[in-house]
Amino acid sequence: MEKWYRLDVDAVLQKLTVDQAVGLSDAEAQKRLQEHGPNELIDRGTKSPWLILLDQLKDLMVIILLIAAAVSLFLGEVTDVIVIMAIVILNAIIGFSQEYRAEQAMAALKKMAVPTVKVRRNGRIAEISARDLVPGDVVLLEAGNLAPADGRLLESVNLKIQESALTGESEPVDKQVAALHKDDLGVGDRHNMIFMGTVVTYGRGTAVITETGMNTELGNIAELIQGVEQEQTPLQRRLDNLGKSLAWAVLVIIIIVMIIGFVIRDPDVALAETLKVLFLTAISMAVAAVPEGLPAVVTITLALGSQRMLKRNALIRKLPAVETLGSVTVICSDKTGTLTENRMTVTMLDVDGHTQEMDTLIDKKGAIFDAELAADHPAYTRTLSLLVKAGALCNDAVLQKGDDGVERTIGDPTEGALVVAAAKLGHTKARMESRWPRVAEVPFTSERKRMTTIHQVNVAQDQTDAPWRDAEFVAFSKGGVDSLLETAAWLWNGDDIVPLDAEIMARITEANARLAQQGQRVLGVAFRPMNEIESVDEDLIESDMIFIGLVAMIDPPRPEVRQAVTTARAAGIRPVMITGDHPLTAQSIAKELTITDSEQHLTGYQLMKMSPAELRSVVGEVPVYARVSPEHKLNIVEALQSKGEIVAMTGDGVNDAPALKRADIGVAMGITGTDVSKEAADMVLLDDNFATIVAAVEEGRKVYDNIRKFIKYTLSSNTGELFVMLAAPFLGMPLPLLPLQILWINLVTDGVPGLALAIEDGERGIMKRPPFRPNESVFSRGMGARILWIGTLMGIVSLLMGRLYWTPGAPSPGTWQTMVFTTLTLAQMGNALAIRSNIDSLFTIGIFSNRLMVVSVVVTFLLQMALIYVPFLQDVFSTVALSATELAFSLLASSSIFVAVEIEKWVRRRRGE
Repeated sequence: MEKWYRLDVDAVLQKLTVDQAVGLSDAEAQKRLQEHGPNELIDRGTKSPWLILLDQLKDLMVIILLIAAAVSLFLGEVTDVIVIMAIVILNAIIGFSQEYRAEQAMAALKKMAVPTVKVRRNGRIAEISARDLVPGDVVLLEAGNLAPADGRLLESVNLKIQESALTGESEPVDKQVAALHKDDLGVGDRHNMIFMGTVVTYGRGTAVITETGMNTELGNIAELIQGVEQEQTPLQRRLDNLGKSLAWAVLVIIIIVMIIGFVIRDPDVALAETLKVLFLTAISMAVAAVPEGLPAVVTITLALGSQRMLKRNALIRKLPAVETLGSVTVICSDKTGTLTENRMTVTMLDVDGHTQEMDTLIDKKGAIFDAELAADHPAYTRTLSLLVKAGALCNDAVLQKGDDGVERTIGDPTEGALVVAAAKLGHTKARMESRWPRVAEVPFTSERKRMTTIHQVNVAQDQTDAPWRDAEFVAFSKGGVDSLLETAAWLWNGDDIVPLDAEIMARITEANARLAQQGQRVLGVAFRPMNEIESVDEDLIESDMIFIGLVAMIDPPRPEVRQAVTTARAAGIRPVMITGDHPLTAQSIAKELTITDSEQHLTGYQLMKMSPAELRSVVGEVPVYARVSPEHKLNIVEALQSKGEIVAMTGDGVNDAPALKRADIGVAMGITGTDVSKEAADMVLLDDNFATIVAAVEEGRKVYDNIRKFIKYTLSSNTGELFVMLAAPFLGMPLPLLPLQILWINLVTDGVPGLALAIEDGERGIMKRPPFRPNESVFSRGMGARILWIGTLMGIVSLLMGRLYWTPGAPSPGTWQTMVFTTLTLAQMGNALAIRSNIDSLFTIGIFSNRLMVVSVVVTFLLQMALIYVPFLQDVFSTVALSATELAFSLLASSSIFVAVEIEKWVRRRRGE
């Protein structure tokens, strides 16, 4: 691609074969339109809604549930079919809505197209549709316009363009016409170019269009967005693996039951009849092995988690993101507005060789000079006072109170910081302007890098020791320090105006370099008394100036972010800063927030020179990236993911959309974020705060913990059922549970307490443990072993109760079967109570701290009693009434599960696990 920013204006016009004064002819424009196509972003085929819906039914867990529903229908279990299909349909609806919304990022991007534009054609100014723009068109720009395509500036009159949507930099960029001769400049450094979708905030200009449509920087982002494939979340991968494990388990169960049943079959019964009974029993047990309630519980747990996150200012757009947050290992955060306040603030004042922190000048009441300083150093204090006054007067920003009563700056953020600093020290701009009204000005230009305003002096009101006491007017100038020193010949030290000699000049230059090295933005301020204004000529006015001092400012870190970074590190999460800002500023903020304690960083220019393999080799160590482009952010995310990291990526601009879509968790800004970034993201921060991400990670961990608790609860219960069914024949007993009893256990005793687990509070120390790695199984960290021993113990205890009451030839249904059924059901209630916490005892966390669990256990117990003692239900579920003694034995036996799990947790606590 042509590097237009390196060419001078004449070379650009020659390459595009266009005359700046005439523009293209209609015929030539039509020819180029056919060659290059319309100036619009092309949607390269998003998924159709039907295809999205079909994808929801391809999930292995859903396929297993559909097979289970088909088998249940074959067995005549209509209730089972209805419940399972309701779960499948609910799951599909939620999945469809989430993915359909994810496809809308391109639609939001296309909204950034400009409807009409002023263009020079056939020597006349015409207003045409932006779709008809072609390379070579000469367009006119003024404040409020959106740039209609990419172009090279031909004319710039105080032109400023807000490019934050593309570059991430919060301040408008001063534009120039001169060629830039550096190689491989990033978008944010091409100060003689305009880019589609950016906003003209000040001044006016003329540009020749160089690229249109998909060839623009915005088009490049569109290509990246559409080229990013959605990855499965860690939870989806783990549930897929769980589904595969269950599928194999189901197959093995069917084979084992068929073999055992065939071996112990009654020889007097016909083989065909035996095989039919065995097949139905095997299928019933296979269905019992499938946790039908899992998709519903997962969906409800995620939904509840998203509601809790909303209360903490995190809006979840895609439900699986709730859990993924809990697995995050790296948070890649933008700097401006997320780690910082997005509010330029004056931090240092430097006058006469002394640097003073702004905060030390304000007393606890908030708005006066430090009295001790003023008394001990009156001249120094006068110079500081003049510095902030001059900075606020040579300024177009204003401080205005909104409808909510809060004062906000309107105008350029840098100028706003100067106005606020003066107000903090008791010098409001409105009062100063009434005292020293502005009568003329020399506007800022990118070539001069300074601005000068001229004010009338009110001799009657000014103090006799004012440095302009004998003048009619005073000119105030502010700008780049080097630029201002070119115009200055004197220095004000608070008492006298002294020559600006080499020693003083070196001292100012050293202070400027030192403050800049700290990541501060530094401005110089000067003044000049004038007796008359002959003409507003910059060379005349901006000469023989009197230098006052330096003002340093920075977008300060949010106060709560440092603690959030510490919390993230303790949780095994690595914070990384990725910004479009200057490396020194990025490094300074990163150190202050403890994101890094080294000088290590990479710039966009360095990233451009690196191969993917080279980036992968260092990406695990680099804490700060500066001056990055959209491709760089995407490359960083992909490099981290290739190392096995689960990446959360924040962003607010259009340029962030590809990386947001590619990241495991895309986090958009709710206040400053563009529609494009929000549509591409999984989560939106309503307060644009890094600390909210860390809070959402905590909620995500709670969600995954609760899903694991449900899986442990339901699979240990199912293991108990299967043990009972498989072990009973070896003891010479008939099958102890009927298909309807298995269904009852699966859908009622598993489901209701299982839902209560979804609202459990977080475990102690949840943010002091490492995250689950992406390849870590859902059965990891000892959960698989616990499922097996709890389920086996449950099965042994239940079967033992049945064996005590069973005698050969005992009627079926009989007391022994009801004892097995009841003991197994009540044992699950004890299990549900005990696994509410993986670490602490139920009595430590409090029995009533989860009231829904208490209610669900009580309701399930009462329902089980109804199955045993209500005649109608006895007939339906093939149960018999138990005596008080038998029920007491059953309760005592079932409570052994609760006791055993609590003992196991006690042992683990003693070991310090």
